[in-house]
Amino acid sequence: MQQEILLINPNSSSATTAMMVKIANGEAPAGCRVTGVTAAGGPGMIVNEDELDAAATEVLKAWRSAADGRWDGVIVSAFGDPGLELLRREAGVPVVGIAEASMLAASEGHRRFGIATVTPELVSPIDGRAAALGLRGLYTGIRLTQGDPRALAADAHALEEALAQAVQRCIDEDGAQAVIIGGGPLGQAALALAPRFDVPVIAPISAAMRLLCSRLAVTP
Repeated sequence: MQQEILLINPNSSSATTAMMVKIANGEAPAGCRVTGVTAAGGPGMIVNEDELDAAATEVLKAWRSAADGRWDGVIVSAFGDPGLELLRREAGVPVVGIAEASMLAASEGHRRFGIATVTPELVSPIDGRAAALGLRGLYTGIRLTQGDPRALAADAHALEEALAQAVQRCIDEDGAQAVIIGGGPLGQAALALAPRFDVPVIAPISAAMRLLCSRLAVTP
């Protein structure tokens, strides 16, 4: 029997949703299929706390628009996990967030982990996710790229190189033993960066898919 996974993109970019779904399906085991739904409102890329807070409502709206009873699990694919707990109470199926999943993956074996990302105005809520998961003692903090996050995300090469520098700072300056690429729209860059470093570079969408599969008792 096929497992049907819904990936909710709280950013209002259908192109970003398509990229995320492709990554998630690349991690999916046989008999598991990921379908995406895009937030109807809000920005194309969430870059500050007000947008993140507003995205919680968009996540619930997206779920309700797609909630026809056929979903076996859900991924909330924005770093910061907007609406995650609200959706868990409503959905009645396993729900994971990409920040939650990547932090749990990065901290496996009591590794110290950092985050490389592009959004300075989201540092506080990201820090809060680490604290809420009980991982403050392993969390080495965030290293940021420079410049406007939306402009950087629009240039794949520049994005990868800027994030590579941030990853290296997490390792060299903070002692991180694993580094998360902190953002759903950064998913492709996360996959590209992983082979460039000797420490694990965690791709949040892939981590979310693996965590959800474990909760559905299917093997990715």
